[in-house]
Amino acid sequence: MLTSREGAVLQLLAHGCTYEQVALRLGISVHTVTSHIKNCYRKLDVHCAAAAVMRAIELRLLSVEH
Repeated sequence: MLTSREGAVLQLLAHGCTYEQVALRLGISVHTVTSHIKNCYRKLDVHCAAAAVMRAIELRLLSVEH
């Protein structure tokens, strides 16, 4: 359902990274991070990053380990 890059972006957001930190860690622009997040919103039928993370966890598309 999610691309590997979309999953990576959500994973980093789930661990508390900002969009800027996600961009730096993945070597992409903040604009690209925003595009991936918007795609996640559409695919997961949500309207904010926190909801996207929660829905991905519920659907077992994302796991959050400490």
